[in-house]
Amino acid sequence: MHENLSLYHVFYTVGCTGNISLAAKELFISQPAISRSIQKLEESLDTILFTRNSRGVMLTPDGEALFAKVKEAFSLLAEGENLIHHNRLRNIPRIRLGASSTLSKYVLLSHLKSYIKEHPQVRINISCQSTYQTLQLLDSGKIDVGLIGRPKSLQGYYFRPLLHIRDTFVATRQYLKNQAELYPGETLLHTATFMMLDEENISRQSVNSTLKSHQIELSHILEVTSMDLLIQFAEIGLGIACVIREFVQKELDSQILVEVPMGINFSDREIGFVCRRKEEHLPLLSYFFQ
Repeated sequence: MHENLSLYHVFYTVGCTGNISLAAKELFISQPAISRSIQKLEESLDTILFTRNSRGVMLTPDGEALFAKVKEAFSLLAEGENLIHHNRLRNIPRIRLGASSTLSKYVLLSHLKSYIKEHPQVRINISCQSTYQTLQLLDSGKIDVGLIGRPKSLQGYYFRPLLHIRDTFVATRQYLKNQAELYPGETLLHTATFMMLDEENISRQSVNSTLKSHQIELSHILEVTSMDLLIQFAEIGLGIACVIREFVQKELDSQILVEVPMGINFSDREIGFVCRRKEEHLPLLSYFFQ
């Protein structure tokens, strides 16, 4: 039996493909080697396992009976391999994170660098989506911790504030100069292109609320999908971008961009790590909630 294991593998492959040529390609051996293996197995069992037809080969009644048992045996072997693989993965510590692409770049990246240094054995998965989608993934148990802008309600969650941010409008000096020359005496609110994140974004919703409370209505709005694009579009003079001030500090310091006075002050908002309540002390999560 032990000596015939490789022969049964060849037999099983030929039985699955119904073609010696295809079996040879799948097993990376020659067709004559396939034929010799089948012949040797037939001699050891004193029976004929295949008959030839126009399409290739076909199992004989004895071949079909043997194939059913061999198929079951190989299925059990595959099940055993998968079980071992699963157990190995299960024993590897894993943490699943959720954050927007903006927060991943400007905030999460630096924290992950130190986390990986302290926990090199931990497997890390990251899902990029909005704050609300991150909270939904937490609810469904698909992630363990999220990095979010704090929404109005966080019932059922533990939130650790990390930093305060503030929204602002920025543009190049040249863009503002062009607007003044093109529309002398007119307000930017009516003439400029204001570039903002989409309505589903928590930052956009916060800005909309502030503008509405001051009865400010923007005439021309260009919606952009990411904070990075907002910053880049502002830098090439496409319009006035609504961004998070802390994320453009370098551009402001170098005078690539300047803040545009809107006549209002935006309130500080919080960014922080969030998890399901009472899970903040779990060993793999405690780093984020210390």
